[in-house]
Amino acid sequence: MASVHAYKRFENSLVQKVKNMILLIGKGMLRGGTLLFQVLTRRYTIVLVPHSAQKVYNLHFTLLSFACFILVLAGLTGVFFLYGTAYNTARGSFADKDSRLQDTQASLDQLRDETSLLLREAKGFETALSDTLSSLGSDLGGRNNPNPGGGDLSSFFDITETPDGILQEVHDVRQLAGYLSSVVEPVKEIGTLLNSQSALLTEIPSIWPIKGGIGHVSMFFGQNTNPFSGQYYIHKGIDLSTYRQGDPIVATADGQVVTIDYEHSGFGNNVIIKHKHGFYTRYAHMLTIQVKTGQRVQQGEVIGYIGNTGLSTGPHLHYEVHIGSDVVDPYKYITIRSNLSRSH
Repeated sequence: MASVHAYKRFENSLVQKVKNMILLIGKGMLRGGTLLFQVLTRRYTIVLVPHSAQKVYNLHFTLLSFACFILVLAGLTGVFFLYGTAYNTARGSFADKDSRLQDTQASLDQLRDETSLLLREAKGFETALSDTLSSLGSDLGGRNNPNPGGGDLSSFFDITETPDGILQEVHDVRQLAGYLSSVVEPVKEIGTLLNSQSALLTEIPSIWPIKGGIGHVSMFFGQNTNPFSGQYYIHKGIDLSTYRQGDPIVATADGQVVTIDYEHSGFGNNVIIKHKHGFYTRYAHMLTIQVKTGQRVQQGEVIGYIGNTGLSTGPHLHYEVHIGSDVVDPYKYITIRSNLSRSH
């Protein structure tokens, strides 16, 4: 029992000491706060005595009001600094965007000029394409004109202003893109026709039989004077001369070599080539022959060289064109390509 009473007494004593310590600290803090408040609220006076006037100015303040003034001034200074920095940043950004806007405007002006030029070129393209298709028997206007009331590109040159400031050039380019899309098929048709024409021209004897197009016709097809007998006779081909031996002779169309022969009192070294569509060509008086019987040759391929073999008055190429069993004038076929170019 004695130990319990001793413990209770110790506990009560400890609690009392803690209370006293808390009260002491509280009194000290209250005293310090009161002293600090008195110091901060203590009034100070600044006397301003001007030299040119009789009135004296008194400026009263406390440390608390002065501290509040300093804090407000520092806050305002910080706010102005932050806003100034933000303003300078925004100003620099606006200046950069203004420069970009000017560059964009210049690019837009250039785009407008280029668009106008493009539309003028498109007008010329339309005319040329229409003429080409007409010459080939095709009709561009009937298939590619989405507006029956006007021409293919008429809408490009009579367009009203679009509302709300929409770029007129965008509208123009869209119409031009639609037009170009519509002429894809006609252009493909032209390519197909030209390819078929080119293929046909390689299958018939349509080029000059001497490489490089050199030489001249020394005797034409038909009635001529025989250089040996002096009598009239029918010349079944044309004679081509370069005044020398050794110039290369080329096949005038794709085909197959069917005959290689030598006639001492006639054509000398000569070659016959069979082509499509019933054509045959003969090359005579050759110096040497560079192909073999059965060999396939292409138009423009060298088959031999000009010579003076057989019954001949000088170096030349005797060239014939046959259709089946009929002999025709070779010159008409030699000039096919040039005639087609002139007609186009």
